[in-house]
Amino acid sequence: YLERQISLLRPKIVVVLGRIAAQSLLATETPISRLRGQVQRFGPEGIPLVVTYHPAYLLRNPIAKRESWRDLRLALATLGNRT
Repeated sequence: YLERQISLLRPKIVVVLGRIAAQSLLATETPISRLRGQVQRFGPEGIPLVVTYHPAYLLRNPIAKRESWRDLRLALATLGNRT
């Protein structure tokens, strides 16, 4: 269902929060530590997708906020390159 919605909306970028969502959308079992920090591609349209930690994980592990900020800056830079 979500994949179809994304295809219909054709967003400029998708930011995925958390391991389960990332692994589901990317159809992989790759750990989140290897998915984040880089731009992935989603669907046949090749929509840029950036993975970061789930907010609940950040509440339990505040030290990871720095990495999450890097991911969000990557998403912003990717978006800036597409406009």
